[in-house]
Amino acid sequence: MTPWFRRSAHLLVALASLSLAAPAAAQDAAAAEELFNRGLADMQAGRYESGCKMLAESEQLDPQPGTLFTLAMCESQWGRIATAVTQLGNYLAWVDRMSPALRARQGDRPKAAREERDRLAPRVPRLSLSLQDGAPPGTVVKRDGSAMGPAALGVALPVNPGVHLVSTQAPGGPLWEQTVAIAEGETKALTLEVKEAMAPSIPTPPAPAPAQPPTAEAGSQRDAPRPLAVPDEAAAPGGRRALVYVAGGVGAAGLVAGGILGALALDKKSVVDEHCGSRIQASDDKACDATGNKAAQSGGTMALMSTLGFGVGLAGLGAAAVLYWTEPKPAGPATGAAPRWLRASVLQAGPTGAVLGAQGTF
Repeated sequence: MTPWFRRSAHLLVALASLSLAAPAAAQDAAAAEELFNRGLADMQAGRYESGCKMLAESEQLDPQPGTLFTLAMCESQWGRIATAVTQLGNYLAWVDRMSPALRARQGDRPKAAREERDRLAPRVPRLSLSLQDGAPPGTVVKRDGSAMGPAALGVALPVNPGVHLVSTQAPGGPLWEQTVAIAEGETKALTLEVKEAMAPSIPTPPAPAPAQPPTAEAGSQRDAPRPLAVPDEAAAPGGRRALVYVAGGVGAAGLVAGGILGALALDKKSVVDEHCGSRIQASDDKACDATGNKAAQSGGTMALMSTLGFGVGLAGLGAAAVLYWTEPKPAGPATGAAPRWLRASVLQAGPTGAVLGAQGTF
């Protein structure tokens, strides 16, 4: 690549950058001019808050010495004299860097700026903020929402007259805030409070009960072997004792059912006697009419069911008795006694009743 072409390439790149930035700069300049005109109109109408804000935004978009001078005069009339003194100083420093030709174009502005700065400077209030002794490292101090570095603490800094909000916050601690009012020409020093983070509370364990000296009786009881706890089967209806209750209940129900069915069978027998044999003038004693035959059939069925009921009842009661009398008992001091046993049985059963029997040792 020749030196001429290299220089041409650099020139083309620079021209391209300027061509891209030019529309944006032109837009900012147009917006800055519109904001300046509106802000100047509000300032002249006494609406200093809105006027100063628009002038500040115009200065930010397109910094111009005339805009900065007008903004400083607006802040002065609004009462923000500390801000006005700072901006007037910036304007005068800018003028000092100008060429004689540009400085001449400023007219009487530099003289007016110096007079206004000298008039306002003695009236600017100053506020010093310090942390209390023992403040935790890393505590954040803010004034009107802006954090202050460690070097700014303890220094009387210029502030605008009025009410200011100051705050502190230790690492992990709660926010502490306070408002402070300061007038023109006043100097204040304020020591800020800091609320530290609360330490987690640890529950205090209960104090142990005082030890009691062992007595002779307690020592003998402690040395003696403790008897093993044996569950009392008779105290709670569980295990074998529950089976005794179940078998006894089944036996009682069987006897009741057998008795009821036996009584009904006897009633049917009286019907058979009235409608069979000689009662109906039949030559055969077993001959019956329709009523007698029906009564004989149902009576036979009831007699069989009665016999079965008695059998189940006797078997249940017998089983309950066997379970009860053969239930294991806790071993006592007496030994050698013969075991108890019981056996129940049905000796005879028929349509008219049943004969029960039981034998054993008690």
